[in-house]
Amino acid sequence: MLAIILAYLLGSVSFAILVSRLFGLPDPRTHGSGNPGATNMLRTGRKSAAALTLLGDLVKGWLAVVLVRVMVEQGLSAPWSVEAAAVAVLLGHIYPVFFGFKGGKGVATALGVLLAISPWLGLSCAGVWLLVFVVTRVSSLSALTAALASPILAWFWLRQPRAVFALVLLAALILWRHRANVRRLLTGEEGRFVKRQS
Repeated sequence: MLAIILAYLLGSVSFAILVSRLFGLPDPRTHGSGNPGATNMLRTGRKSAAALTLLGDLVKGWLAVVLVRVMVEQGLSAPWSVEAAAVAVLLGHIYPVFFGFKGGKGVATALGVLLAISPWLGLSCAGVWLLVFVVTRVSSLSALTAALASPILAWFWLRQPRAVFALVLLAALILWRHRANVRRLLTGEEGRFVKRQS
């Protein structure tokens, strides 16, 4: 139980909010889409702030799983705690206790979790994201496709039912957090990234 609580608290650290304060930028919850995540940080025009947010959110997902795995190896937690921590850190990111339970959409944190579970799994899902984005230029569709593909890829790489089940839960959380994007995708109103003309 301690491992799960620690993973949730780690997930609750919002790097978008911390980085925006560090750079003197508007609070991401009151700017752009209102989502405290790397994509919305990019809308401030500070690529470095967006990159730091992305890296911080990714690392906390990776770190939560790795730390709990060490606890399991030391006999301090049950084996299933690793998968539980994977879900808990994402819940912390989406519903952070430190920031009024209003967090981000979880894509970068989920990638960190996947890389910690298996580097090949994480890279495969990142590849799915990149492929869909190159074709469609729609970030939300890329994220949703990668999330939905993650349990399938987990079974291909790992053959571990516990891990697959955890990733089904992660995919469901990301789908829920992107429900407004899903509605816009269905109506053709979702925005696309367009290259600026020089």
